[in-house]
Amino acid sequence: MSPQTSLDTVREFLDQKRIAIIGVSRESRSFSVMLFSELLRRGYDPIPVNPHTPNVLGHPCFGRVQDVTPPVKAALLITSPQVTETVVADCAQAGIRLVWMHRGVGTGAVSPRAVAFCRAQGIEVIAGECPFMFLSPIGGVHRIHRFFHKITGRYPKPAEELEKAA
Repeated sequence: MSPQTSLDTVREFLDQKRIAIIGVSRESRSFSVMLFSELLRRGYDPIPVNPHTPNVLGHPCFGRVQDVTPPVKAALLITSPQVTETVVADCAQAGIRLVWMHRGVGTGAVSPRAVAFCRAQGIEVIAGECPFMFLSPIGGVHRIHRFFHKITGRYPKPAEELEKAA
């Protein structure tokens, strides 16, 4: 998807220690809860957002990102593409300037219409990466995933390299 996400945007997102996790599951064994737990372990303050569950791992869950207090600057979307299109409008209304549409396998949360909406609203968007590839230290399958992204040229590059290539 063009323009490509810059490594600078990924770093800026991960520099936020308080991140809304939108679409985090109520199922304790889901990928989204595993990611939520890992962010907690690494010192982040992930804020669960899901209108269908009261809490995630004992953390109160918000029904909408606009209800999060105090507000967050970044949101990680683990939603279906159809839900993503609604959620990015919620993010814009909440003043969120950094949105990460998670993708592991398949389409993940990525929606071309949602990406276009974010860019039109001046929201920095990471469209389709897995945060585990960028957390350090990295282990297991995510290290292999990052390695293959690098050798195939799909790993994000610094903004200055993307500008030179454009």
